[in-house]
Amino acid sequence: MFTHTPDWLLYTFVAIVLFALFVDFVLLKKQGAHDVGVKEALNWSLVWIAISLAFNALLWWAVRDASGSSELATQKALEFLTGYLIEKSLAVDNVFVFLIIFSYFAVPSAYQKRVLMIGIIGAIVLRTVMILIGAWLLAKFHWILYVFGAFLIVTGVKMWWAAGQEPNLDDNPALRWLRKLLPVSKDYDGERFFTIENGKKIATPLVMVICLIGITDVIFAVDSIPAIFAITSDPFIVLTSNVFAILGLRAMFFLLQATAKSFHLLNYGLAVILAFIGTKMLLIDIYKIPVLVSLSVVIGILVLTMVLSKKFPPKEQAAH
Repeated sequence: MFTHTPDWLLYTFVAIVLFALFVDFVLLKKQGAHDVGVKEALNWSLVWIAISLAFNALLWWAVRDASGSSELATQKALEFLTGYLIEKSLAVDNVFVFLIIFSYFAVPSAYQKRVLMIGIIGAIVLRTVMILIGAWLLAKFHWILYVFGAFLIVTGVKMWWAAGQEPNLDDNPALRWLRKLLPVSKDYDGERFFTIENGKKIATPLVMVICLIGITDVIFAVDSIPAIFAITSDPFIVLTSNVFAILGLRAMFFLLQATAKSFHLLNYGLAVILAFIGTKMLLIDIYKIPVLVSLSVVIGILVLTMVLSKKFPPKEQAAH
């Protein structure tokens, strides 16, 4: 199923992911529950970006060695970089929703790290399954690309319309369903997921938070995975770019948590990116937009929305 890549590169990818999870769950666990500051989040974000770029360089070398074509290797490396950047960009929307969930449940900042660590493992497993299914469907039914393209355009329009509006978790059907399914304690019990209340073992609010984060990630994966398939049909590129973006999600969360208000227009940019990628999918049999053009458009939109966010701050900040 994986094209132009030797088996050892797949094994290397798996080893990197397992080592990353080992660092998160074993080494960092020794730190215990603590507030993650901007400096720590920034340092880890840079580490994950550096690892991702190093893997991209290794991918280029492996493809060139296996195929003997530097042009093909460059093409695959650009596909990975574009897919990684798209997934990283769309993950910003995930982060904003995570912030809302943590705020709604008043999750102490010291407990948020563990919740995100578990959420990352769930995201890796779920997205791997969805990518493999998506690759199989595209191989069997080419017309699904048009369905994905139309879906992304509709999602982009909805995201543009919802940008700037305050979401209300009370109206969330998943939350209402979870509350009916699980008896939940009113208070937290450290980082525990279950506690004893009136002699009965019941869930703490952390269970609700993890369930909602898992549901949220599945919903966002339905948007982001087709977006990367618009860049490349190689499932190895789709999988690796997706997973490397997810591995840096925890660090990015704490970084954006401190700077979220600074880039209030970013969701509008993400909406335009989704619409652009959807259009690229719909045109794929008429005109295939080069990967380098797609990469340039994505970077240009992100930079533009960040600059405009700084130039035109929110009304409440402007008033000060």
